[in-house]
Amino acid sequence: MDISDQLKNLFPDHIPEEADTPKPEKPDYWLQDAPIICKYEKRKGKPITILEGYNGSAADFKKLAKDLKSFLSVGGSFKNETIIIQGDYRDKIMEFLKQKGFKVKRVGG
Repeated sequence: MDISDQLKNLFPDHIPEEADTPKPEKPDYWLQDAPIICKYEKRKGKPITILEGYNGSAADFKKLAKDLKSFLSVGGSFKNETIIIQGDYRDKIMEFLKQKGFKVKRVGG
């Protein structure tokens, strides 16, 4: 006899509540209809990946930049409505953004 059976014996009129149904997850960031542009450049001989075209709030943009940098374990910055990631990580970044629900467009090579 488990605890639920014992409770039924003690409180026969009690109607047990249904288990909490999982609520749909709220996205971490504001999702937009237009795709984010992911492009590759070389600056001073070093490769960088640039993300442009996100028109959410600055707080969401900074959170997205921080999450990308920690996911890839690389450095980067957030300047002038663009995210700059050190290194060529276009494929990994595009996969990460698609998992989060963004549309991504690859530009260049």
